[in-house]
Amino acid sequence: MGSADSKLNFRKAVIQLTTKTQPVEATDDAFWDQFWADTATSVQDVFALVPAAEIRAVREESPSNLATLCYKAVEKLVQGAESGCHSEKERQIVLNCSRLLTRVLPYIFEDPDWRGFFWSTVPGAGRGGQGEDDDENARPLAESLLLAIADLLFCPDFTVQSHRRSTVDSAEDIHSLDSCEYIWEAGVGFAHSPQPSYIHDMNRMELLKLLLTCFSEAMYLPPAPDSGNTNPWVQFFCSAENRHALPLFTSLLNTVCAYDPVGYGIPYNHLIFSDYREPLVEEAAQVLIVTLDHDSATSTSPTVDGTTTGTAMDDADPPGPENLFVNYLSRIHREEDFQFILKGIARLLSNPLVQTYLPNSTKKIQFHQELLVLFWKLCDFNKKFLFFVLKSSDVLDILVPILYFLNDARADQSRVGLMHIGVFILLLLSGERNFGVRLNKPYSVRVPMDIPVFTGTHADLLIVVFHKIITSGHQRLQPLFDCLLTIVVNVSPYLKSLSMVAANKLLHLLEAFSTTWFLFSAAQNHHLVFFLLEVFNNIIQYQFDGNSNLVYAIIRKRSVFHQLANLPTDLPAIHKALQRRRRAPEPLSRTGSQEGASMEGSRPAAPAEPGTLKTSLVATPGIDKLTEKSQVSEDGTLRSLESAPQQNSAEGSPAVEEPSQVWREQRRLSNASASGQWNPTSEWVLSWKSKLPLQTIMRLLQVLVPQVEKICIDKGLTDESEILRFLQHGTLVGLLPVPHPILIRKYQANSGTAMWFRTYMWGVIYLRNVDPPVWYDTDVKLFEIQRV
Repeated sequence: MGSADSKLNFRKAVIQLTTKTQPVEATDDAFWDQFWADTATSVQDVFALVPAAEIRAVREESPSNLATLCYKAVEKLVQGAESGCHSEKERQIVLNCSRLLTRVLPYIFEDPDWRGFFWSTVPGAGRGGQGEDDDENARPLAESLLLAIADLLFCPDFTVQSHRRSTVDSAEDIHSLDSCEYIWEAGVGFAHSPQPSYIHDMNRMELLKLLLTCFSEAMYLPPAPDSGNTNPWVQFFCSAENRHALPLFTSLLNTVCAYDPVGYGIPYNHLIFSDYREPLVEEAAQVLIVTLDHDSATSTSPTVDGTTTGTAMDDADPPGPENLFVNYLSRIHREEDFQFILKGIARLLSNPLVQTYLPNSTKKIQFHQELLVLFWKLCDFNKKFLFFVLKSSDVLDILVPILYFLNDARADQSRVGLMHIGVFILLLLSGERNFGVRLNKPYSVRVPMDIPVFTGTHADLLIVVFHKIITSGHQRLQPLFDCLLTIVVNVSPYLKSLSMVAANKLLHLLEAFSTTWFLFSAAQNHHLVFFLLEVFNNIIQYQFDGNSNLVYAIIRKRSVFHQLANLPTDLPAIHKALQRRRRAPEPLSRTGSQEGASMEGSRPAAPAEPGTLKTSLVATPGIDKLTEKSQVSEDGTLRSLESAPQQNSAEGSPAVEEPSQVWREQRRLSNASASGQWNPTSEWVLSWKSKLPLQTIMRLLQVLVPQVEKICIDKGLTDESEILRFLQHGTLVGLLPVPHPILIRKYQANSGTAMWFRTYMWGVIYLRNVDPPVWYDTDVKLFEIQRV
């Protein structure tokens, strides 16, 4: 039958479904078969031939027809899984049913009355699969569907290569088949790389799209702050009920991490051959991050006992989460597996950067947001992986692309979620000492970025990019300023030598944030000054020797520190400062911060194109909720300060004392101010001004300024290189106050961030699935869709 005919028949069947006033009997095979038996309709055809309005009409006016359609389509998938899909006809039926369900499911989820439909049992579908009729044993439709998809994903000659030589396979083989031998790609725990097959990849992709659609019920529930609400679809699919859980997890992870978009290394290759692997890799990445959507704050996170065995996972089962995907991920421990995962993710994240050298020479991937979520999950659920990442300078292969994305997306409102996840990952990494140490590696690869040219280290790159985000990002990034500066504070004790460019950027930020009208205009603005002073103190106390550029910059801008020490606290002065605000420019105008030449090949960050869709995000928790303070002991170990008594307050250690009390008070005040107009008082300014940690810097200025002035007068110097040479050989040993303890604010999981990740992740998936537009124009509740 020609494809035009089959489309016509299919369309007729859809119309009959909506117009028949009498429910169609489930036994009327002639009617139901029109939907899947003789058609060769692509998924795009199905979306075109089954309009949204008609699905909704059937749902409202002929509910039993819609119920039967779903039940029959699932039944066909179950039959296909049982038989092993040996004939071309069976495979076609499976694909048609899969496409039809992908089309219909979102309209079932959007209606609260239908949401339980798939979890109700269907008479005659026994759990034992023998079809015994006692309803005690009947499986919910959702479970039958998920198990059928899992079976179909390891179906020889359909989604995996058959290992058999003869074609006389009997149908039973599908039940005895060990799917661990059919993992899709070499990598973690599997050494054999099967022959690539375009057909198998396409079939896997269709089934994964259906699986993702099943999981997407989460999009139709509004965000609940205390949501320990697990997604029942994901929960069942990732449970021991699914005998393919391990090979499927491994297949998805290896398929993503082994993918090399450059292919055979021939430039411009992708312009001649279309890459059929990429859509599968994208789909695999999306399914993977959804199955790993697990609130680590509420679950007991698996402790790994450190025994390594020959297998990819630890044999001693830790009392991990019920979700087997999370469990497997947390138990990967072999060095070569970590290396494979890290190299794969770094290769894919760097792909858009490679692009810019030879425009269009390599295929540009678009799924970096999914990769960032995956990397986040790996670090969050597998601490051994996190330590592995930080053990070598390989972490910089993740850092550089993240800084590139942050810089590139800073002006684009539709990419505010990308900005957040990039910053969250850096916050997580910055809680570990090794990250700060790694940043001292010289930065020599020149990724084309719209930032000033400098010669220095990866720490300089990080500071220069953060400065750019703060001074020239859009308004909605302001909630991230605390996070950005916390990252700089966390790494500051380990930074051996900042470049002059980076040193000037830090002082420019201090200058901008310490103007009186900025300090007085919101309840939390002074925290930014505290963070920056903490950065300067850490570097002076712990890394004075190599940091003559920063010391020189502090001396040049010494008036800023004197102004802070003499900040007015009387009401008339406060009001006067706030009056000035009306006339003053933006707090971060670029005056006094020469931008200089940008890196070669860079383009300025562009705002979103008008009409771009974006999805809303839930609010991110404040930095005090996102992090837990820890103090670094003499031996380099961390001690949590949240629970420990603060014995330092006797010596008045400003760094430790300031955050805890002032933060709590500020949160209270700012919540009050959110409802009304914020009004600063003298008491409020005094409460934090007295805690500004200025002692170390004031002592440094007191000692060095007269010496520098003397050199300038004696030698008639105006040349800064001479002054820098003098500062390089200077020392402040015995002249500075006793070094304060290093304070690290480590990321800690909480239900607020779990909710943020859930909305962000589903928002990305919603926007990225445009062909076919699986969720477009359905009534999602997890986020709002807005046009920029």
